[in-house]
Amino acid sequence: MCYRESMVNPTTALIPSLAATAADVAASSSHALNPALVYLAGLSVGSRRTMRQALNVIAGMLTGNQLTFETLPWGALRFQHTQAVRSALQERYSPPTANKMLSALRQTLRVAWNLGNMSAEEYQRAVDLKPVIGERETAAAGRALTYGEWQALFAVCAADASPAGARDAALFAILKVTGLRRAEVAALRLEDYDTTGKALRVEGKRRKQRSIPFEDTDALDALADWLAVRGESVGFLFVRIKKGGQVQQTGLTEQGIYHILLKRGRDAHLSHFTPHDLRRTFAGDLLDVGADLPTVQKLMGHSSANTTAHYDRRGERAKRSAVQKLHVPYQRREHK
Repeated sequence: MCYRESMVNPTTALIPSLAATAADVAASSSHALNPALVYLAGLSVGSRRTMRQALNVIAGMLTGNQLTFETLPWGALRFQHTQAVRSALQERYSPPTANKMLSALRQTLRVAWNLGNMSAEEYQRAVDLKPVIGERETAAAGRALTYGEWQALFAVCAADASPAGARDAALFAILKVTGLRRAEVAALRLEDYDTTGKALRVEGKRRKQRSIPFEDTDALDALADWLAVRGESVGFLFVRIKKGGQVQQTGLTEQGIYHILLKRGRDAHLSHFTPHDLRRTFAGDLLDVGADLPTVQKLMGHSSANTTAHYDRRGERAKRSAVQKLHVPYQRREHK
């Protein structure tokens, strides 16, 4: 997720007096003990990037873009500052996005309190923020891929006789039957593949580990074809390949995976889709065939079932089915 910092007015601070005060405090603060940096250091790579962007937006809101998350003295924030941030986020972002950004703010202030940058009372008052609520469609944004689109993606990979074709087919196979995040795929190592138990050991957000069954015959074949090219040496499961076809030991990055998916999508002449749409498709397909919500939640690595529920497409189809039962008793006129 990317938070659009351009939505913040670069010349107007939510709390004008804070910008001047913050500049003085920041000049004397220890960079190593910046609460935001301490908080971000405890997150996974993917979460770190998302929350860093969120904190940067908040710092810009408060100071008219005079300070960043690295220079803002978070311990100087008080109740009036955080309430102003909440109001601004409520106006500019959807409720889920605003609440995620507020979560980053709360956690950063908690670190500021632990570091002695603010008193317990100041901390409690500052984080006393009501969640942002609002109407939202049940289904998550984005789109799901059809079975035909999956076939097209595997077809373009099969048509590529280079090592990249085998690698990308295995990449799509894993994404289809596991619903992993890009960061989780990039972090996979050969040692995480349990060939006996037919499962993948995955480390998700906040370093939570989970085991995901990997039993589909065609998916197993796709991975076997890639491993025949890659080799059985320990290390990252998905690695870079030079233009000449030489397989490297360096693992793919999240951005590298992103470009592979987009390229293969263009090659297959598909409508635009994002990497997260593959994860969305995984969850929706499971729910469509009758998997219960708690099971899908565990497979997705979600902390809350509410997050998983946003991927449920059944509600939309139920609405359409209900409306189709209605009938308007109208007969078209004859036109001369």
